[in-house]
Amino acid sequence: MPGGRLTHQDRQQIAEGLAEGLTYTEIAGRLDRPISTITREVARNGGAGGYRADQAQRATQGRTRRRKPAPAPPAVTDSHGRDPEAVHELEEQFTAMMVGTGLPRMTARVLTCLYVTDGGSLTAAELVQRLQVSPASISKAVGELEQQELIRRERDPRRRRDRYVIDADAWLRGWMASARQNAMLADIARQGAQVLGATTPAGVRMQDIGHFFEHVGQAMIQAAEEWRQAYAARRTVNG
Repeated sequence: MPGGRLTHQDRQQIAEGLAEGLTYTEIAGRLDRPISTITREVARNGGAGGYRADQAQRATQGRTRRRKPAPAPPAVTDSHGRDPEAVHELEEQFTAMMVGTGLPRMTARVLTCLYVTDGGSLTAAELVQRLQVSPASISKAVGELEQQELIRRERDPRRRRDRYVIDADAWLRGWMASARQNAMLADIARQGAQVLGATTPAGVRMQDIGHFFEHVGQAMIQAAEEWRQAYAARRTVNG
């Protein structure tokens, strides 16, 4: 049933779907399950390329045995009236989706943590405390996010330490970084076509690759500019 736990048979169908090249949405439809259930299951158990039904089943059984039963806590909310359990579920879903896009799990957890924090910024020490991981893990994750321009670093003069910030332009910066990479790929492919010979099969292939990445890169830049203008107009109306 859609609301119940995944069975061994469910996990076998997930593995078969991944082997067939189905998307998470298609697998979820086949099992009549929420997409978030499938993304979390795959992300927790090796990712799309390493998912194995038997291993996933054993891992889940092991986690169940280790989990100590506890009395249900009283219903509580934070200062904004939000249900902490619902927030935690959101964090799990967002992290799983980010893992599905190719981010390492720890990097995705750091990105999620910054997104769901009202202030939009945290120090490395605060990330360590919130995620209960080592400083080295946080350092590696923020380095990857900075490289992709999904976060930025600010110096906190009062505490003499760096803060990692996520803002409204984070995805725009990451998007533009991808557009620049596509432009570089287009240039390399065009150079490759000249080296290989424009009329040779390999040269023609390289030319096609160059045209593709050039087209995609330009479309990405145009889409980003349209979003920027729409966002600025919306802020003007609301502000």
